[in-house]
Amino acid sequence: MFIQTESTPNPATLKFLPGQAVLATGTADFPSADTAGNSPLAQRVFAVDGVTAVFFGSDFVTVTKKDDVEWDHIKPSILGAIMEHYQSGKPAIEGEAEATGHAAHDGPDGEIVNQIKELLDARVRPAVAQDGGDITFHGFDRGIVYLHMQGACAGCPSSTLTLKMGIENLLRHYIPEVVEVRPVAA
Repeated sequence: MFIQTESTPNPATLKFLPGQAVLATGTADFPSADTAGNSPLAQRVFAVDGVTAVFFGSDFVTVTKKDDVEWDHIKPSILGAIMEHYQSGKPAIEGEAEATGHAAHDGPDGEIVNQIKELLDARVRPAVAQDGGDITFHGFDRGIVYLHMQGACAGCPSSTLTLKMGIENLLRHYIPEVVEVRPVAA
């Protein structure tokens, strides 16, 4: 098995491409080791000292490390953990895999929210997945769109610029009711 790695815009995050499916649908975010309970793959990766977060996409695993740890020191152990997982034959997530996605929104702004979600799915999420992350809709209130950033996007130095200059401008262009975009914590 040959696992490729790619850098991301976030220097604390690296994207691992095992060359086979990680998740059949959706994404899975593990912002801490405590959240990896139903994922044998995430548990193995968190067992590597210095790992702070794990994120799964359809064909990649994104790993975030502590700032004071060098990639050269932990990358071989992470590669080994991913390889061991695939050799074990276990799924990335056991039981009912809950694919993360957009939050539900009930209210008078339903049509606007649907337009926001469609633009995110068509224009934003595929590009962000290339960088090892995901951005999902969290809420809409009085012209403000709240988005949840995951994987390489969470804590990325350029995430604010991406939100303000990229996503906010895109949404405001197509949906005049949108006045601002803000990130939310998990």
